[in-house]
Amino acid sequence: MKKQKGFSLIELLIVVAIILIIAAIAIPNLMRARMSANESSAAGSLRTINTAEVSYATTYPTVGFTDLPSLGGAQPCTPAVGSGCFIDNFLATNGAGNGKDGYLFTLQTAASLTGYGTLAAPATLNQTGTRAFCSDQTGVIYYNAGAATCTNANSPLQ
Repeated sequence: MKKQKGFSLIELLIVVAIILIIAAIAIPNLMRARMSANESSAAGSLRTINTAEVSYATTYPTVGFTDLPSLGGAQPCTPAVGSGCFIDNFLATNGAGNGKDGYLFTLQTAASLTGYGTLAAPATLNQTGTRAFCSDQTGVIYYNAGAATCTNANSPLQ
């Protein structure tokens, strides 16, 4: 009788079970890490928008603060009132409505000569992020855990 080489069905099932157990442990950690990265990106994008808003208001004092599309501009960009060229056009157009890194950016307070308010809300709460971020002309970034809304009455990001 010839001895067969290879693995038995039981051995293969045990290996598959071990792989599934490891995957069940690793996937939630991966999702949390992705949400954390999305949140960091959103806070960084709000900082960029704050800097661009102040630069725009300084460059065009008769216009003051403005909406997001006016902060960007298609490449090659020529600075003007309607296209300030201060931020990347992808962020300025909010990724053509799809957001950036799981967050949607909107002006929650209309831009004016004296101020503005920007909101970064998770596209899908508890999947792309667990906190909403907001900021205004003061440059302080606030967050609201477990929500898709935020105001300057919420906790400041430190």
